[in-house]
Amino acid sequence: MFRRAFSHLDWPLLIALIFLAGFSLTILYSAAGSDADILGRQAMRMAAAFAVMFVMAQIPPTTLERWSPHIFGTGFVLLIIVLVVGVIGKGAQRWLDLGIVQFQPAEIMKLAVPMMVAWLFAKHPLPPTKRYLILAGFVIVLPALLVVKQPDLGTALLIAASGLIAVLLAGISWRLVGGVTLLTAAAAPLIWTQLHDYQKQRILTMFDPWSDALGSGYHTIQSTIAIGSGGVFGKGWLNGSQSHLEFIPERSTDFIFAVFGEEFGLIGAILLLGFYVFIILRGLYIASFAKNTYARLVAGSLALTFFLYVFVNIGMVTGILPVVGVPLPLISYGGTSMVTLMAAFGILMSIHTHRRLMSD
Repeated sequence: MFRRAFSHLDWPLLIALIFLAGFSLTILYSAAGSDADILGRQAMRMAAAFAVMFVMAQIPPTTLERWSPHIFGTGFVLLIIVLVVGVIGKGAQRWLDLGIVQFQPAEIMKLAVPMMVAWLFAKHPLPPTKRYLILAGFVIVLPALLVVKQPDLGTALLIAASGLIAVLLAGISWRLVGGVTLLTAAAAPLIWTQLHDYQKQRILTMFDPWSDALGSGYHTIQSTIAIGSGGVFGKGWLNGSQSHLEFIPERSTDFIFAVFGEEFGLIGAILLLGFYVFIILRGLYIASFAKNTYARLVAGSLALTFFLYVFVNIGMVTGILPVVGVPLPLISYGGTSMVTLMAAFGILMSIHTHRRLMSD
């Protein structure tokens, strides 16, 4: 029985994930000021996340397909509940308190939205008809709007992106893509008026962080200074002056890449990015060999959404994107996001190892 269970793990992907976990514990120990308690809590969260991955890898994609509407419906209801009775922290109402643990229902939707879009498209010829594109639009937009209300614009955009990637992979015409892009651009002024003041300031700060060096631009300025000071080879583990003198804000969570770049330099950053690239390519490889429409769309969207997480975090830390509060995947301190990501990798492993049992 155990041999069969372990046969549903994709070992190249698993080994890469284990290396990332090692990177996380190594740099987190430095970023947290050698706090063994934080390291212990992160190790426990990692163990739980790997356990979730292992369980998800055992579930056949056909079962996940049947469950997709129920997972989406549960996540949607939880988003409504969190707006009513959710825990408020740092000015946002994003968490549900279960007594033992707090979690963000929005994390569920990062998986549920692409799974639901794939479920809608799976039983019909591709490219999808206008009717199913409209239904997919509701699946994407409604949960994203609920997350925006929390407010959590960064997570809302990632949820919407995960669903849109599944739509794009379904083979819609480039004419339609261009039309939607032009419509979005035309609506930009209206969208701007709906943003909170701090969200507008973050976008403006991206273009000139020095205009408010001690305010909204502080995060970007300090993180870019730290990365630049690391040079080619870095200052060495535990020797990052910017992080240990506490110039880098949120150095254990959203801005941990700045700590990594300062201590391990360009060489270390390239190595870390190499593991990310391998994981993304492995996910796309799994998608290309999936045996039915549902599996292909889910695997492809999960792999490309993971790329977006990496790109957005490193983009905001290096100053080419606004600060949106997205953690560095599998490296930043935290539990809910890590569990969600590992569940996604479990799904990828399931799609790959169960492919012989599936057919169109």
